Amino acid sequence: MTTAADIMHPGARWIPAHETLDRAAQLMRELNVGALPISDENERLCGILTDRDIVVGCVAMGHDPAKVTAGEMAKGTPRWIDAGADVSDVLHEMQDHQIRRLPVIDNKRLVGMISEADLASHLTDDQIASWVESVYAKG
Repeated sequence: MTTAADIMHPGARWIPAHETLDRAAQLMRELNVGALPISDENERLCGILTDRDIVVGCVAMGHDPAKVTAGEMAKGTPRWIDAGADVSDVLHEMQDHQIRRLPVIDNKRLVGMISEADLASHLTDDQIASWVESVYAKG
């Protein structure tokens, strides 16, 4: 059985909810990623921040990214998957919620992220085609 831990990109990092968006952008640049999970004061997942969120939700709205926090950008219920979950569960979670990045949690701790690139590296062509159709098709 292939698990979430088998296909994830290990070493994902949180951005604390109290950190500003300019700091989040710097961390994204340092890590060469386009999204960061947001953690609350107890290091629990409370959202995901993307580079697009920073640009469209802050900068394009005329706000100062040095004054807006990651927590202020967190919206909705964050989705995640257990490290031991089967890859089919990963696909269902991403498809059902039309998401492109999925934090991987083990014993209540962030251990990695699954992105489109991770899926492309580990899935069959048929699995990828089905995933792309369901995630990108806004019915």
